[in-house]
Amino acid sequence: MKPVETTFLEAVKVIKDGDTIMVGGFGLVGIPENLILALVESGVKDLTVISNNCGVDDWGLGQLLKNKQIKKMVGSYVGENKEFERQVLSGEIEVELIPQGTLAERIRAGGAGIPAFYTPAGVGTPLAEGREVRNFDGKDYLLEYGMTADASLVRAQKADKMGNLIYNKTARNFNPMIAAAGKITIAEVEELYEIGELDPDRIHTPSIYVQKLIVGEQQKKIERLTVTK
Repeated sequence: MKPVETTFLEAVKVIKDGDTIMVGGFGLVGIPENLILALVESGVKDLTVISNNCGVDDWGLGQLLKNKQIKKMVGSYVGENKEFERQVLSGEIEVELIPQGTLAERIRAGGAGIPAFYTPAGVGTPLAEGREVRNFDGKDYLLEYGMTADASLVRAQKADKMGNLIYNKTARNFNPMIAAAGKITIAEVEELYEIGELDPDRIHTPSIYVQKLIVGEQQKKIERLTVTK
């Protein structure tokens, strides 16, 4: 049985000023939106955030950004967030942009206990300047390091009280690997089940990676709404 928190603010109390956190999601899909709102309310600051992108101006990680709670953002693209772009250009925030596949593998490696690996992505570009490049079978590869975090915030559709998680379709995205890479993983879930009620063959994140659960209803906003006429 894993602790099931009663409030989102209580769930994020383990996150302190200056911590490094990982946050699941891709755009606004699969983000732990209520946990992010709780971080905004908590006022925790000087965070290093590792996530694919930084949400939009008024939702997701964009709210932490607007509130000047992020010191450094590590991700793969700026996305739709104009405030992120403004803070980067004005030097108000430190940013590390990483090729998306490399970002995913660095997180996966960290969660698997792999300290470093070599990848062809980035070789021959400014990303490789001043860094170790090694040749294997006649091809150059760039050294990259696995990443971990003080805390990981993820979002799942279903969980049982042991902490086994199931994600919904594309909302899975970065969530499983981020769940494995945090020293403490807090899962925001839509539906909570008794132990034994979930099909073991459908589990995406085993309970061993999850330390806290909290149930909440998501607004599931759309980053860029497109409709037919």
